[in-house]
Amino acid sequence: QVQLVESGGGSVQSGGSLTLSCAVSGYAFQGYCMAWFRQAPGKEREGVASIDSDRGTNYADSVKGRFTISHDHAKKILSLQMTSLKPEDTAMYYCAADPPITVGICYNLGARPNYQGQGAQITVSS
Repeated sequence: QVQLVESGGGSVQSGGSLTLSCAVSGYAFQGYCMAWFRQAPGKEREGVASIDSDRGTNYADSVKGRFTISHDHAKKILSLQMTSLKPEDTAMYYCAADPPITVGICYNLGARPNYQGQGAQITVSS
């Protein structure tokens, strides 16, 4: 059973930085596909970034150049470093994963992943 547990959420002023972490357990596939997505109240789910063992990283245009996704496969930690945060980045952020061979979130950031965590709230004030 794949389990994903986020940590590191919080509040920050516009222009500030935060890092989200996700502890991954039970992910026993050859290779990996991991991602972050977010959802703000009243808005649709938005894929933020993905990283997989074959094709590297992919970012939504809205966060490109500001967010960095990384994955420590040995330590089983997925991270999202967020800089130059804006009020429109305010949302619940979810850690996500798919089996690496599926046409899922690592091919299309808008796809619904097979696995996701409970979420961590990020609030950016102006």
